[in-house]
Amino acid sequence: MLAPGGPSPAQTCGAVVVAAVLLQSVCVAVTFLYFTSELRQLQDTYSKSGIACLTGEEIGNSIQNLDEIESEDREADPCWQVKWHLGKLIKKMMLKSYEENISAINAERTLALSHTDRQQPRGPIHRVAAHLTGSNNRRSSLSTRLDLLPRRGIGHKINWESSRKTHSFLHNVELRNGELVIPQTGFYYIYSQIYFRFRENENEDSDLLGQIRNPKQLVQYVYRLTNYPEPILLMKSARTSCWSKKAEYGLYSTYQGGVFQLKREDRIFVSVSNSDLVDMDKEASFFGAFMIG
Repeated sequence: MLAPGGPSPAQTCGAVVVAAVLLQSVCVAVTFLYFTSELRQLQDTYSKSGIACLTGEEIGNSIQNLDEIESEDREADPCWQVKWHLGKLIKKMMLKSYEENISAINAERTLALSHTDRQQPRGPIHRVAAHLTGSNNRRSSLSTRLDLLPRRGIGHKINWESSRKTHSFLHNVELRNGELVIPQTGFYYIYSQIYFRFRENENEDSDLLGQIRNPKQLVQYVYRLTNYPEPILLMKSARTSCWSKKAEYGLYSTYQGGVFQLKREDRIFVSVSNSDLVDMDKEASFFGAFMIG
């Protein structure tokens, strides 16, 4: 039974419990709302400073100006290090791509230039050619025996004729002491022909004629003079003659030719054996060379 005049202790306790529960609920609700608001603010701040700084137009400007940011601004920017490393990585990749593209372009250009060089000459090529003939003056045509002189090979060197009155000519090449001086390094075709002739002289002693008509070795040499101590033998042509004693005269000619690589300032000349049998007829004895490449 309730006591008259006021609430019972049970009712008072219940009211206190209800009030406490309501107050706690209000506090929890207020606290939830407060932390929710703070979390949203932190999320917005993190999104703008951490991830948003790496997207949009801001990333381009920030990467280009990384080295210009002051130290204080670096400390205030939470993602400065991320942007700095990312910027360095992007620059490194761009530089690598640029170098690869440049290497590919240079390789294509080199290939194109080499192909063009194979089709077109690299520079003006001076054509070199010479044709020399024998001289009517036999004594001036045959020099001293070469084996008696240093660096001159074997036999008698021939001094050729380069007069315009004959078939001889010189084009971009010099004749010096019977030697052709090569003006340009390259491959040359060299040729030479020597005319050997023996004619009987009725006034000569028969014993001497017999000796002359004995078999003779008719040899023609083509030499190349360089900086080496001794000349280099390029070609040699030889034959053995055996003339009949009943023949009034005998005629022989030896011809030889070949391609050789010569260097600038090299000299080439011709020498012969048995110079007393050489006939320097300009149509029969000649020497020449021309550049082929």
